[in-house]
Amino acid sequence: MTQLLRDLFSQLEQLPDDQQDAIASRLLTELNDDLRWEKNFEKTTEAQWEKMAIMVRQEILMGETIPLNEIFSA
Repeated sequence: MTQLLRDLFSQLEQLPDDQQDAIASRLLTELNDDLRWEKNFEKTTEAQWEKMAIMVRQEILMGETIPLNEIFSA
């Protein structure tokens, strides 16, 4: 276990049980979501990636996308 994780657990131990459970629930949900995405990516074939790339290029050409700098402007 990393020092950062040990520090986190040390701080969590100071919280009431209901807060510990709420944080643990959020972390477990996030971890499970990440694992599900990893499995999906691992199963994606080259043909599927290529099909998605073609679809994205078509959306860009048809003006159906928004440039990231418009979404995440400073």
